[in-house]
Amino acid sequence: MTIRVLLADDHAIVRDGLRVLLESQAEMRVVGLAANGRQAVRLVRELRPEVVVMDLAMPGLNGLEATGQIKRDWPAVQVIMLSMHAGLDQVCRALVAGVNGYVLKETAGLEVVAAVRAVWAGQSYFSQDVADRVRQWDDCQAMEHPLNRLNGREREILQLVAEGQSNARIAATLHLSCRTVETYRRRLMGKLALKTVPELVKFALRQGVIYLE
Repeated sequence: MTIRVLLADDHAIVRDGLRVLLESQAEMRVVGLAANGRQAVRLVRELRPEVVVMDLAMPGLNGLEATGQIKRDWPAVQVIMLSMHAGLDQVCRALVAGVNGYVLKETAGLEVVAAVRAVWAGQSYFSQDVADRVRQWDDCQAMEHPLNRLNGREREILQLVAEGQSNARIAATLHLSCRTVETYRRRLMGKLALKTVPELVKFALRQGVIYLE
């Protein structure tokens, strides 16, 4: 029995530490490492791991959006969210994205191995502080999140604009034309009632689309 695991985190020291931890377990093998959500989605397609340990806050495409794409295209892949944040908003959005587990980074060394085993066996695994939020699932379902006004592509572009990327660079990343990117950008700002890029950046920070290091 071998559990094939993909690690996605934008900090190399975290990826390396988790890799050593997991590969010290006889039944676990790390088959790939990703530095951002977009890379994680690509590696899931290429490597077909059984479990993905996914950082919440990553550049280019955050862990929530990456999880949503993975669960849409490969629903059998089990995703464990790894985060420093255990607020109701983050946990609710992770549950909606389809995560099978949620582990806080402060306890990751103790819990990641147990979480991988649990989700591989078809169970859920949540750190204690997160489990308290999961019990508020009815509140999650009732929550009207501003990001729900946007479709997946608009949320991707929101993050890239908030990170300071130009239309040309976004177009190259997403394989779109600059005109299409501008259309998406104008549409998402209209849906969110935002008029300037600084307003957009503040919104992205407040909603956890991007995080300050």
